[in-house]
Amino acid sequence: MSSPSTPPQASAADLASGSWRLDPDHSSVEFHVRHFYGLITVKGHFDRYQGSLALASEPAVQLTIDANSLETNNARRDKHLRSADFFEVEQHPEVRFVSDSAVLEGDALRVHGKLQAAGKEVPLELDASVRSADGGLEIEAVTHADHRLLGMTWSPIGILRAPSKLIVRGRLIRDGGEASEQRETAETARV
Repeated sequence: MSSPSTPPQASAADLASGSWRLDPDHSSVEFHVRHFYGLITVKGHFDRYQGSLALASEPAVQLTIDANSLETNNARRDKHLRSADFFEVEQHPEVRFVSDSAVLEGDALRVHGKLQAAGKEVPLELDASVRSADGGLEIEAVTHADHRLLGMTWSPIGILRAPSKLIVRGRLIRDGGEASEQRETAETARV
C-alpha cells in the first residue's frame, strides 16, 4: 500500500498497458567503443533524445537521438565523430531505433528492430530489464552494434574495434493523460 505522500508503485506488468516515455531528466543514452586496438574504451553519450514504449502499439519501441548532441569530453574527437567518417550529422541529423517486435517476459523485455544512423540501417536485438521505481519504471537496455555496417569504417590500421556497445538507462513515465492522471491521484492522496 502506498503512503499518502507517494504515488502508487508501477510494476513491470504495468508496461503492458498504456504508453510510456523516457524522462530525459532521469535517463541516459550512452555508447562505448573499443579504441587503440581494444586496449582503451572510449565512452560517450547523447544529450538530446526522445524514447517511447507502448507494447499495444506498432511500433512498440521508438528512440530518436539528435546525432549532433554526442559528447565524449574531447572536442576534437566529437567533431570527427560528427563528420562524414562517422555520423555525418549534416546529412543525417538523427539516429533512430524502431522496433519490429517487443516481448515482455516478467521483468525482461526482448526487442527486435532496426537501427538507423548515417543514412544506413541495420537489424538490432536488445534485452532490457524493467523494475518499479518511485511511481514509475526504471529500464536498462544493452546491445551491441557493428558500426562498420552503418558505414562507420574509419579506422587507420585497425585502431577501432567493433562492435560498439549501446546502453539506454532511465526512467519511464506514463505518457500524456495517464501521467497527469497519476499526478492528480498522488495530489488527491496528499490532501
